[in-house]
Amino acid sequence: MTQQVPNVVFKTRVRNEALGGPNPFEWKEVSSDDIFKGKKVVVFSLPGAFTPTCSTSHLPRYEELYDQFKAQGVDSVVCVSVNDAFVMFQWGKSQNAKNVFLLPDGNGDFTRLMGMLVKKENVGFGFRSWRYSMFVDDGAIEKMFVEPGFSDNFGADPFEVSDADTMLAYLKGR
Repeated sequence: MTQQVPNVVFKTRVRNEALGGPNPFEWKEVSSDDIFKGKKVVVFSLPGAFTPTCSTSHLPRYEELYDQFKAQGVDSVVCVSVNDAFVMFQWGKSQNAKNVFLLPDGNGDFTRLMGMLVKKENVGFGFRSWRYSMFVDDGAIEKMFVEPGFSDNFGADPFEVSDADTMLAYLKGR
């Protein structure tokens, strides 16, 4: 049986110009079904917004290859991180992210149910996501690429298989 993505509700912030003022945003709950049902989705998860590898390589390359993912029939590319909606929004602005949907998993519920929640206390992060990527078709996980060394407080931050190029090569070879 194919593993399904966890059914959770994400707490996001969306722009609402009708609110006016310097902070025209409101809370919006987004469910797993909203993201995955009836869609082909590339997901990549990383330890944290504003961190070195995540900001210099992981997110920028998925952003750069976005049109190539779309050409492979992908409906959306989603970046999940155990960060709150405010942090993910500011990170997206600082990265000039236009195509990748930055999905805050503030409580780590999705990440925990994926079995990817790890302690990163050795670097002062608390609980965070292990780095991985996956291709999801209508809520079913078709393929996962999990970085080696999965464990709490792992001393390194491997970035070998969850990158955009590996995922794109997989999709082209399907």
